[in-house]
Amino acid sequence: MKFTIQNALIPTDSAYAFVDVQIVDGKIAAIAPSLNVIGTAIDGTDQLLLPGFINAHTHSSEMWQRGAIPPLPLELWLAELYDFANLDLEKIYLSALGTAVETLLSGGTSVVDHLVLIPGLEFETIATATRAYREVGIRAFIAPLIQDESLAAGIPSGESQQSHEPYFRSTQATLDIIEEVVKQFHRPDEGVSILVAPTGIQLCSDALFTGCIELSDRYNLCRHSHLLETKAQEKLAQEKYGCSAVEHLKRIGYLSDRTTLAHCVWLSDADIAILAETKSTVVHNPLSNLRLGSGIAPILKYRQAGVNVTFGCDGASSNDSQDLLEAIKIGSILHNITDLDYQHWITPRQAVTMASLGGAKGLNLADQLGTLSIGKQADLVLYDLTNLSLLPRTDPIGLLVLGRPSNVVNSVWVNGKQIVANGKVTTINVDDLRKEIFNHSQWHSQRQSRTVAQLAAHYRAVMGLPE
Repeated sequence: MKFTIQNALIPTDSAYAFVDVQIVDGKIAAIAPSLNVIGTAIDGTDQLLLPGFINAHTHSSEMWQRGAIPPLPLELWLAELYDFANLDLEKIYLSALGTAVETLLSGGTSVVDHLVLIPGLEFETIATATRAYREVGIRAFIAPLIQDESLAAGIPSGESQQSHEPYFRSTQATLDIIEEVVKQFHRPDEGVSILVAPTGIQLCSDALFTGCIELSDRYNLCRHSHLLETKAQEKLAQEKYGCSAVEHLKRIGYLSDRTTLAHCVWLSDADIAILAETKSTVVHNPLSNLRLGSGIAPILKYRQAGVNVTFGCDGASSNDSQDLLEAIKIGSILHNITDLDYQHWITPRQAVTMASLGGAKGLNLADQLGTLSIGKQADLVLYDLTNLSLLPRTDPIGLLVLGRPSNVVNSVWVNGKQIVANGKVTTINVDDLRKEIFNHSQWHSQRQSRTVAQLAAHYRAVMGLPE
């Protein structure tokens, strides 16, 4: 498999350059002007070539409820989500396809799917999502979402005594499932990796975390979790541990240079220092944090402390989109209001590096992905600089990050295989996918969640809200 992208625009240290890029056997073999064509010639004229971005945190199956959940904080939003989940394997398949397509068409070549498992069909759920991602050709990191405590346990007790139903599956049974999943589906050389992924301190015991650490070490797996997404979780950590969640996760050994942590909104300066010390990665999900009222993560503080930061869309009903370029834009400029010193603000070039190399670092793949470098995997995206939303001709990366680019992705390669050409996904029929998703859903507006009604009064009390 050989091809040469000719006359593409790439960023250099301080400007841009027109170059040719040779790809051999799925890797970048040469980058220079006026190279000899090897294999197929690809015309890159008037196009910006960048490494693929990584959608570093999402939940694909949430797609079925996007636009449907009313304005609620996370703890009540989850209750509504699960009351109306109604997942089956066909929906798992279609929503994974949809997540992959939307990620690709907004510049992403990899997706980290914190995948909700259908109880009793855990292996089938993962097999189905794996099949979808393989068919599209996106690089997939499947992080089966696991917990061993019931939903109500995620809300602080406050002054009251709370009792919770036991979770339907034992901790050890869950760990046994994940180990078997690793044996069956972890195939990084084939573009599908499994991560250990306890949902977070709010719904997981220490036994589940330590079991995941052991599996991570034994099978060389990356780790993924939510961390301190909401103020309620900060309160809960103090109730459970008598210290911050970050201190506790460090104590039990969960934090590492192959650990990615979604959200990280409610962290202290001491917590931030721990993330820097342990080389953990923060996955910034600005849109869901705004949608759920979770808060603004202190991303500028993370960067100044040397913490690796990348971007995620989060699930498609806490963001209601899988537009990675939108997440990158909001996740860059949102923080200008948090620090008067504009020299700390995130530049478009820094945002692009965070979205590509930052994501690769978190997945322990910085030596293979994330930059236009000889020897790295050819996960590449060409953006059409003649598109109206990337005009006039000013700073191409500035236009891409700060503008509202739509339909600007011309071509995408993953591991050297082209899966988007002329703005169209070539591996599956997207028109058929649209029809299937349409036929598997129905219009609705008003619906009543019984679980939200049951939890709301206690949530409001413990969070100091009026009755």
